[in-house]
Amino acid sequence: MTITYQDTHTFTREALERLFLSVGWSSGHFPDRLVIAMQHFSTVYSAWDGDKLVGMICAMDDGNMNAYVHYLLVDPACHGNGIGRTLVELVKKKYADYLRIAVIAYNDELHFYENCGFQKAADASPMFITSLWT
Repeated sequence: MTITYQDTHTFTREALERLFLSVGWSSGHFPDRLVIAMQHFSTVYSAWDGDKLVGMICAMDDGNMNAYVHYLLVDPACHGNGIGRTLVELVKKKYADYLRIAVIAYNDELHFYENCGFQKAADASPMFITSLWT
């Protein structure tokens, strides 16, 4: 497996659908919306095994102080190869001068993000209004 990384906002609906459904995320059922969403994120880094999309990280920012990682996903068949960590490092490098990089982590993913340098807030909790089920 040879992984390459790209800074791109353009993806096929099939590539996004396959990747998002591979991790069981309900947003994968809306591939046309995902194509549009990718075009509007401030930052999108993707990981490729040949022509197969196997990972991505997407972030939004205010251009100065705060960046928010919205998506980080890696095809489960590729776990354990450092893809997620590399994607996080690309975002940390891009936003190194910002005052805050935030992420909402699922509870079973906390250890991964803590190992990447994030800290769980003692005085804050994520809140949502959502139609998605995962």
